[in-house]
Amino acid sequence: MKILNLKKTLITTFFSILLPFHVMANNNDTPQYGGTLVVHYSGEQRVLNPTLRASTGVYEVSGKIVESLVDLDANGQIVPVLATSWSSSPDGKTITFKLREGVKWHDGKPFTSADVQYNALEFWKKRLNFSTALQLNLTSVDTPDNNTVIFNYSRPMPLDLLLRALGDLGYVVPKHLYEGTDILNNPYNTAPVGTGPFKFVEYQRGQHIIVERNVDYWRKGFPYLDKIVWRIIDDKSSAAAALESGQINLSAYSKLSLADIDRFKKNTKFEVLTKGSQANIFNNTLEFNFRNPIIANLNVRKAIVQSLNIPFFVDDFLYGLGKPATGIIPSSSKAFYPSNSKIIYPFDKQKAEELLDQAGYKRKSDGTRFDLKLVHINNGEDVPLFATFIQQSLAEVGIKVTIVNLDTAGALSAVYKRHDFDIATGWHQYRGDPAVSTTVWLRSGSPDGAPWTNQYGWQSDKVDTLIDTAATEIDPTKRKELYSELVDIVNEELPLWFATECDFISVVSTKVHNHHNTARWPSSSWFDVWIEH
Repeated sequence: MKILNLKKTLITTFFSILLPFHVMANNNDTPQYGGTLVVHYSGEQRVLNPTLRASTGVYEVSGKIVESLVDLDANGQIVPVLATSWSSSPDGKTITFKLREGVKWHDGKPFTSADVQYNALEFWKKRLNFSTALQLNLTSVDTPDNNTVIFNYSRPMPLDLLLRALGDLGYVVPKHLYEGTDILNNPYNTAPVGTGPFKFVEYQRGQHIIVERNVDYWRKGFPYLDKIVWRIIDDKSSAAAALESGQINLSAYSKLSLADIDRFKKNTKFEVLTKGSQANIFNNTLEFNFRNPIIANLNVRKAIVQSLNIPFFVDDFLYGLGKPATGIIPSSSKAFYPSNSKIIYPFDKQKAEELLDQAGYKRKSDGTRFDLKLVHINNGEDVPLFATFIQQSLAEVGIKVTIVNLDTAGALSAVYKRHDFDIATGWHQYRGDPAVSTTVWLRSGSPDGAPWTNQYGWQSDKVDTLIDTAATEIDPTKRKELYSELVDIVNEELPLWFATECDFISVVSTKVHNHHNTARWPSSSWFDVWIEH
């Protein structure tokens, strides 16, 4: 297969990356107060409000400022944050949270149940991508006192599902700073006020974001750090050089090049690890715009998929870091991964050519069949690599692909708001339950422009009903059966395709302590992180 002439120096084994790296340094040492943690940040989204946009690129920063009702521990189990306890009625239609007392917003005002009520109804239900589908059946939120909030649903809400979702989709911003404002253009969307261990100081676009220690934080004695600075560096080589020279201390979510990651694992001054990101397995995606009648043809979509040699892409482009996906639910999801899962569309260029001919798109005199515009949402190095791989692969079956290069914000707008694409690629992140961040890619009804939701011009009553039924089924066995059926439908109809499943990689200076000690650590609050100084 004639794919990009990659230098063999870029190809190493996956296992050399994932073998045990450096032992955590001085984990038993007494924490030091003070110091500044400097973090590599790339792919600006121009939004720092996690109640408007569910994205690791937002959580990386805002998760230190704004807090959620719950979070995950090192084993992926739910732990209290702003909520201290919870319970569900037997029918699953009423879920009650007790809130932490004595918590204050960074401006000194008290955090109360009214804030949670406002966020649930105005952000989580109406505006937050992923959450609008999750909270579809939320009818009202009661606040019998300042520390109690009661969610009322028209259909059962499995408590395990809601709790797992709220780690990412349960952030709370202050009602008094949003009520009565133009929410989407509120200045606090880029200068957030929260209850977290760090307070917002400054955001200089293209340069840095700065937060400082919240001296009134409800966790007494925390945080340890005086300050966190995110340096915005989009060039991977520059970021690696800054990390190596000590100008930055941490790069998470696979933001460095795979070649540099391979080099850092040999440097005893750094730790390279996938631990701490296990709650965020990600997929390389292929998204289709059904507004284009060519793409709306199922045989064309199947041909596109079967033109892509995913094992080759994983081995030669991704250093073996990952494996082909079998559907929208990854193999790491033990509770929901279908037992009969297999590769549905193996690489078969001859079959792809036949499908394109059957679809009525035979090769023209110049050897081409039709042209497509590809927009890639540049989450990490693998995304533009995958875009180029798609371009080269489809050229071999007569499809000419033009890649449109945009920054992250521009690409999100092109795909999910303006729908100015034919095919798109980026990341999907699986967050422990299909109803949290996966089925929203398929269910109709998400607000126009909401990133990583179904904005493809495709809709299925059957799929909508199946998604809603699975999301309201309290019996775990029945839920798994419903999601297995959903996987089969999606694999057959191909409204979108998840090509790979991969782990995120972090590179951290050994001067940093108490890191990657939860299942979604790069997105968490970092209240207990400290640095040698």
